Amino acid sequence: MIIQKLNFTLLIITFMTVYANAQISPPGLGDGRTTSWFAIGARQDLNREKTWQSMSYLGFGRKSNPDNTNLLFKPAISVLNQEFYHPFRKHWQTSFALSYRRQQEYEETYSFATKEPSLQQEFRMYARLSRSIKIKRFTLTPTIRQEIRRFFQPNFGNTTEPLQLRSRLRMQLSTTIDAEKEHKLILSSEQLFSIKQANDSKEWSSFSYNESRFMLYYSYSPKDANLIFDVGYMHNLIGQHAPSSVHYLAFDVVLKNPFHTFKEHGAP
Repeated sequence: MIIQKLNFTLLIITFMTVYANAQISPPGLGDGRTTSWFAIGARQDLNREKTWQSMSYLGFGRKSNPDNTNLLFKPAISVLNQEFYHPFRKHWQTSFALSYRRQQEYEETYSFATKEPSLQQEFRMYARLSRSIKIKRFTLTPTIRQEIRRFFQPNFGNTTEPLQLRSRLRMQLSTTIDAEKEHKLILSSEQLFSIKQANDSKEWSSFSYNESRFMLYYSYSPKDANLIFDVGYMHNLIGQHAPSSVHYLAFDVVLKNPFHTFKEHGAP
């Protein structure tokens, strides 16, 4: 059964696409009401032809209790992420990434106190395949991202569900809103599906839908500075029946080629 599920997931990867974005989207943080996300990243060309690119970022999230709206109320997550992109054909791109995450764990009922253990560690690997579709001033991007997630307790012991395979399907629409192409709007819808392995029985759950994420981002990339500023809103709907609703406010800064730049061909 598990082999059939893995084959199905690989089949999806083969036929779907994903697009690499400048903005650093917030991670899902479970039940709550409001959440804040801040990240700083560095996007670096690794060769003159720009056929390989690195994207590194460090991000932090905070969130409210389910009974208030203070999006800075308590710590939620810390993320360290490293991804490599490779555009291998016109409009096509693939990427591979490693990620480490430390997420605070809280009780789901009042007084929403810290759980014991108080945090969960996660190591994540994921891969993307992308193709952008130009439609006049717009870029339409159907998306998939396949993840392998491994969870640990603070002492690196197993959690109740230590291993998860997750597929993320996204549809994105983006457009520049000025002649200089410094300002961009990005609208996306993403659905998440997964299978999980139980620690005690080692059995796998069924492949099922988990949540949806709807995002609106504004991105500013001034031509006279190697920086990208992004501010966005995400609405996260968790669960299939009577889903819970969480609202995110996100901000990130990305440095472009902070270490060095390659000279154009023919330049002295």
